[in-house]
Amino acid sequence: MGALKYCMTFLEMLGAAERQNQSMLCVGLDPEPTKFPGKLKGDSNKIYDFCAAIVDATADLAIAFKPQIAYFAAHRAEGQLERLMEHMRRVAPQVPIILDAKRGDIGSTAEQYAVEAFERYGADAVTLSPFMGFDSVAPYLKHAGKGAFLLCRTSNPGGDDLQNQRLASIEGQPLLYEHVARLAQGPWNLNGQLGLVVGATYPAEIERVRAVAPTLPLLIPGVGAQGGDAVATVKAGWRPGAPIIVNSSRAIIYASSGDDFAEAARREALRTRDVLQAARS
Repeated sequence: MGALKYCMTFLEMLGAAERQNQSMLCVGLDPEPTKFPGKLKGDSNKIYDFCAAIVDATADLAIAFKPQIAYFAAHRAEGQLERLMEHMRRVAPQVPIILDAKRGDIGSTAEQYAVEAFERYGADAVTLSPFMGFDSVAPYLKHAGKGAFLLCRTSNPGGDDLQNQRLASIEGQPLLYEHVARLAQGPWNLNGQLGLVVGATYPAEIERVRAVAPTLPLLIPGVGAQGGDAVATVKAGWRPGAPIIVNSSRAIIYASSGDDFAEAARREALRTRDVLQAARS
């Protein structure tokens, strides 16, 4: 199975995981030691142990895992992230890994960030900021079979500051997030590697993004602790052949503050997965 993973593109892996695990749920790995349960609490050396237990408990329920790199780097735990990536590839080779890094730079710097994501950590996809234009995205697309999710309409209130502004210089005066979606669906998507990040707290705008980008995978954070509605999210974004990856982090990984945290994470992941699946019908 491990060898099979490296023969498949990110999109192929995504489709296979969706079918095998009957899931649209992405388990976000945002480890904060002060929130760890029981004897792990406050110990940054236990980040790997905590996350690996979550992975083991949810590997058959997820369409993807999404480690957020800042939660590791802040605690000098990049080595633990490397171990975790290896662990995920070993125990859940059918589940693609999206490295949540939100990188956004150009030229040789972007090339190095791409090496970091795809070669150092072995991620199957990465999140990017498209603010600096296509030459900040292109280096990632040179890595055959890998995926890249562009920030489009994010779930934070400050997203309105830029994403919801109209572009007077473009025909039809689209909103900025609509323009990003059109670029990702069209001229930027050279090898079919792009997807979009759209927050679950704006289901009407998820639906608008889906209309503009009918085939792209959508990574949708904000279900769970951030208050996004799972059913509304699925109805707005899921279409046959156009996958959605609905992320829940804190609601799953901190479902219990006791030693049963992995079992509690599994119960919450199962509940969320089933709610998402039911919404398809």
